[in-house]
Amino acid sequence: MDGGSGLNILYVNTLELLELDHSRLRGGSAPFHGVVPGKRTRPLGRIDLPVCFGTPSNYRKEVLTFEVVGFKGAYHAILGRPCYAKFMAVPNYTYLKLKMPGPNGIITVESTYEHAYDCDVECIEYAEAVMEAETLIADLDQLDNEVPDTKRRAGTFEPAEAVKLVPVDPADPDGRGLKISTTLDSK
Repeated sequence: MDGGSGLNILYVNTLELLELDHSRLRGGSAPFHGVVPGKRTRPLGRIDLPVCFGTPSNYRKEVLTFEVVGFKGAYHAILGRPCYAKFMAVPNYTYLKLKMPGPNGIITVESTYEHAYDCDVECIEYAEAVMEAETLIADLDQLDNEVPDTKRRAGTFEPAEAVKLVPVDPADPDGRGLKISTTLDSK
């Protein structure tokens, strides 16, 4: 239940659990914010699905339009204000209950505080993992953009200024020498 959401949202893995083909999605969905903190989301499309609340003796069934998003979430779906309006439902967040009129009396959907807490923790952990992954990806992209000098190898020393080779022993035919800076004072 999300009384602040102006959309009904369905996660793509829920669509797959329902064994619904992606070809049933309609396009034309505008991007929205708030599902992943600080991120804009463009839905994969929209789908109309029947939703039922209640018991066999007292139930309501309506068709709701869901925005399908292409990432994992802590829930199967988010029911927003369009759902509440269609079912004439009233959420009570204090008691974790959703009440709506049914053909044979009031239909009540409820949860436990433990389940709600577990869902909140999972949602927060997921959002933090997404943010950490994006930070890691940005750091790796930045490292990729820093092109290393192909002439340099790990463990080699390359002087920062011009050098000249001074033979250690001018009489030695192998030409071994030392490299010294050309800008050194003659002293």
